[in-house]
Amino acid sequence: MTLDLLIPFIILIVLVVYLIYTRNRFEKKIVNIYEDKFEQWKKSSSNSNEDKKECKELVGLIYKEGYNITIELLDKSVSSTIQRGKFKIKDR
Repeated sequence: MTLDLLIPFIILIVLVVYLIYTRNRFEKKIVNIYEDKFEQWKKSSSNSNEDKKECKELVGLIYKEGYNITIELLDKSVSSTIQRGKFKIKDR
């Protein structure tokens, strides 16, 4: 009588141990995959930071008074660039 209940109980214990072991192995594998992907992401994201464009900066205002054009500089460091004529004209 006791042997009849002992065999299914042993099978159940073995099955539970097997499922716990396989789940633990699966979780470790998934964690390793995501850690590798995170390392690849860190490498690729650091490269994209180096390729940033410079932002536009307001350094002056241009006014038209009759037939004359007046440039009012907010930053005096660009006055030499304007005097040398190194600027672009962009139409909208």
